[in-house]
Amino acid sequence: MTLQGKVALVTGGSRGIGRAIAEALSAAGASVATCHADDPPAVPFPVALALPADVSSEVDVVCLFDRIEAELGTPDIVVNNAGILHEAPLAETSVTDFDRVIAVNLRGSFLVAREAARRMESGRIINIASDLGLLGRENMAAYGASKGGIIALTRSMARELAPKILVNAIAPGPIDTDMTSPGAMSPEALAKDLDTPLARFGRPGEVAALATFLAGPDASFITGQCYGVNGGSVMT
Repeated sequence: MTLQGKVALVTGGSRGIGRAIAEALSAAGASVATCHADDPPAVPFPVALALPADVSSEVDVVCLFDRIEAELGTPDIVVNNAGILHEAPLAETSVTDFDRVIAVNLRGSFLVAREAARRMESGRIINIASDLGLLGRENMAAYGASKGGIIALTRSMARELAPKILVNAIAPGPIDTDMTSPGAMSPEALAKDLDTPLARFGRPGEVAALATFLAGPDASFITGQCYGVNGGSVMT
């Protein structure tokens, strides 16, 4: 129970990686709030608050923090997990498609982190990026750009908010979630995801384990880093 007494926010926490992180933080003793843009959690799980919010909306983000502060207190841990995927050739990617991916993935991370920085006296911010923010991939220009931006944002925030707020990123590779299902990605993209040294999809809990570590006391000398939970897709 290393996070006993801590308050945590996990965006996009109703399913997939976000849900696994929320469950792990709760199991470690934190009071956890999650937010979701569309569907509320299909199956209840142990969080203190599950709130609707569009992280690309400045108004929604401010209201989200107001509600959490009123009911749980100021967050000590913020996990920027909310994200969307768009797969299409560059020439067929509309400005609307590009802007929406950047709005949710990158602007959303900025808005949530900015609001956290305004309110937190100390704590941790953990941004969920992607190995494609480092590798790039054909037909994933908007997504790769948004995730690469999150990695750069993490490093800038880590320098600015130190020493009181530690900021790190996790860049998952292929993880078994709705986003990597056959209906969400093409067979070609799924095949590329399996082309790693470990030759399998990761589990959301494997990302959650790292997030819980970064949120805890043993990670007190770590900031500005980007960690790959990726089966070896990126080696640095």
